[in-house]
Amino acid sequence: MKNMKPLIALFIAGLGLLSFTTINKDNNTPQKTTISAVKGYEVGDEASDFKLKNIDGKMVSLSDFKTAKGFIVIFTCNHCPYAKKYEDRIIELDKKYKNQGYPVIAINPNDPNVQPEDGYRQMIDRAKQKGFTFPYLMDEGQKIYPQYGATKTPHVFVLQKENGKNIVKYIGAIDNNYDNPNDVSEHYAQDAVNALIKGEPVKMTKTVAIGCTIKVKK
Repeated sequence: MKNMKPLIALFIAGLGLLSFTTINKDNNTPQKTTISAVKGYEVGDEASDFKLKNIDGKMVSLSDFKTAKGFIVIFTCNHCPYAKKYEDRIIELDKKYKNQGYPVIAINPNDPNVQPEDGYRQMIDRAKQKGFTFPYLMDEGQKIYPQYGATKTPHVFVLQKENGKNIVKYIGAIDNNYDNPNDVSEHYAQDAVNALIKGEPVKMTKTVAIGCTIKVKK
């Protein structure tokens, strides 16, 4: 019986350790579940406004654009080769639709600690180098991209103002050929905005965004 006491004590200690391990795992689970459970907006949802830092140092919100009829919100970044392929086309979208009431609002969702090329200073340099004609905002704290449900760079959300609300009308890719603009046969974002300007329903409301995964803080 005396020999059994150390074994019983060891068994009890093992149970305690097992319980401690289980509790720790359970405490971590909600955080991971919360991140994966964020689905973001669907077509027809109201998109909340935000206030993010632009490359000129000023804070920018959708509400700042008093005469806008809607927005072409694009989550993009500096380093991603897909995003780089689309930079000229994003500039073209802004130049074409800004004066028609649908300006481009570009947002960098990446954590610069994970991807240093997407830091704020690098954003300023990239915008200057490419001649960006639109706001290029930093999603500091990575709070905005999960609300939208963006998963790639680039990832497009076309919004339309309706009764003071920004309603999501299109989600997905800019077009159907990231590699060569000359081989594009479907201009998804452009077609969506054209339909809204004409007062017509958007035919293709959702496509699969093609690009780099968003770099999330560890």
